[in-house]
Amino acid sequence: MRNTMKLKLTYVEVRVLVYALNELRNTLIVENRYTVAVDEILVKLMD
Repeated sequence: MRNTMKLKLTYVEVRVLVYALNELRNTLIVENRYTVAVDEILVKLMD
């Protein structure tokens, strides 16, 4: 069973999360590491 958590976030909070995750994703790309987990979270935030 997966542990899931739902958060109620404001628009500003979502924007901050997306920005931070994009920065993390860019760092991972530069380091030639996998970005799959970050990509999945970004997709879920966009829903």
